[in-house]
Amino acid sequence: MAKDSVKSAPEERLVNLVVALMATEQGLTKETILQSVSGYREQAESGAKKDALEKMFERDKENLRGLGVPIETIGDYADPDDLREARYRIPTTEYALPEDISFTPAELAVLNLAGGVWSESSMSHSARSGLRKIRALGIEVDAPIAGYSPRIDLREPSFAAFQRAMEQGRVVTFDYHKPGERVPLRRRISPLALVEFEGRWHVYGADHDQGADRTFLLSRVTSNVELTRVSFDLSLREGAGDRALRGLREVAARQQALIEVDPGTEAALRLTRRGTRAEQGLLVPYVDAHIFADELASYGPEVRVVSPESLRTEVIARLHRVLEIHGESA
Repeated sequence: MAKDSVKSAPEERLVNLVVALMATEQGLTKETILQSVSGYREQAESGAKKDALEKMFERDKENLRGLGVPIETIGDYADPDDLREARYRIPTTEYALPEDISFTPAELAVLNLAGGVWSESSMSHSARSGLRKIRALGIEVDAPIAGYSPRIDLREPSFAAFQRAMEQGRVVTFDYHKPGERVPLRRRISPLALVEFEGRWHVYGADHDQGADRTFLLSRVTSNVELTRVSFDLSLREGAGDRALRGLREVAARQQALIEVDPGTEAALRLTRRGTRAEQGLLVPYVDAHIFADELASYGPEVRVVSPESLRTEVIARLHRVLEIHGESA
């Protein structure tokens, strides 16, 4: 089977769509996207109906927005409300570095090395092919993609399965292990949004066992995510990403740790960006005490937890376990 005839995975199609929408300042029409971007093009060539492709694009667009990717819709210049020939783009200014950031020669050397690796490997064969097709249509690509870091991070193994279930409107089941529970529990949800918060991916959905919307940390999913034959209404996903992030921010606002951090360390670099200055150190909001304790313990002596006492105890317990495993010489 030829490579271009292989059906693209949903996550690869999303990456290809991001690449295409970042490649031109003037934006791309829906027609151009469906004909040129890998993932849609193969579906069209295999006989998929236009309305089905358009619905797929609309779902992908909402998925990306839920992941924090800023997709702009540009209407007719004479009548901005006329969206029949709307064009879509991702403004590259959202990915540019602030003007006041500068680098030392040594830092630039490292960035140049990383940039060389990025430029060779950041785009798949299909993504590069899609860009060539866009250029062939007479649409100018305004800026190279190399140098812009994509916001989609697919490190969690369960991400792709949740993404596929969201796209198809399918209920899923999976094992989920919360701290304090002896064994993982089976969960059954309608996945409505995937969101990144504090550098970690969460799935937000309707919990069929609890009868309420809940947020689950992907790193705590301990089994394969199984798509069931039960479907849910895709309209339930509308605004789900915003609701999920709002809930996570509310939890973080209620939980703040007072932390002393050694200046000039990795811990200071990472935690200062998330916290606010306090008389004794930093006030850092957090959602999950166990995950945050793991992070703080990883910094070793660079960090000292002042309060709350429960978090301090969790961090000390982790440091003691490291000492027991590796000995005092570690």
